[in-house]
Amino acid sequence: MLPEETHANSGRRRVSLHFGEIIPFATKPASSGLYTWLVPLLRPETDHYPPDLFRLALTDFPWFVAHTNSRTEKVLARCLDASRMPFYLPLGERRTRRSGRTFVSYLPFFPGYVFLRGGPECRAAAMRSGVVVRLLDVSDQDLLDRELAQIRALQVSGAPLVVHPYLSPGNAVRIREGPFRDYFGVVVREKGATRLVVSVSMLRRSVAVELERDVVEIDRRSSRPGSPASVSSTR
Repeated sequence: MLPEETHANSGRRRVSLHFGEIIPFATKPASSGLYTWLVPLLRPETDHYPPDLFRLALTDFPWFVAHTNSRTEKVLARCLDASRMPFYLPLGERRTRRSGRTFVSYLPFFPGYVFLRGGPECRAAAMRSGVVVRLLDVSDQDLLDRELAQIRALQVSGAPLVVHPYLSPGNAVRIREGPFRDYFGVVVREKGATRLVVSVSMLRRSVAVELERDVVEIDRRSSRPGSPASVSSTR
């Protein structure tokens, strides 16, 4: 039997446990009884720590990557958050409908990977979680820092991001106007849409955001079209 809470102004509300989270259900009276609709109020988990993660000095807090067991990225993130260890787990909202209900979940952009910053203490905390397969060192710290910072900036802006397979070299472009002015990336065409692709080179994965065709131009700085070095932000 579902637990119930009574509210003075809103009447009765049901709640149900779903994968360890509490999902509220709203009820609406009708002539034939009560119809129960799922209200997508599932809150996203913390995807980074500390709040100023991208202001940390690379010399003191270098990046490294944890390769985790399948579907355990959030387990590691919770452990790191509880231990106050710097990490970044980019999450995207996913909505699905089943049996007339809308379910909301937050899934990693890069399944199987969590980005961490720090030294031996942070590495030890990651291994203590029991879900890490191996730790990967990052040879180009500046490049990964720029790529992750750009993904974070796109997240904060509220842009609809889509995980995209890693691209072979294409046209490197600069965005000329709009909220992403002076961002650089690679353009692909998918179902008639133009997308700016932000690549994480070492993982061979990309995140894409849809843009109008007329707001991008060829990035003439790039010596090789589509090279990972062209993916950066001047902000």
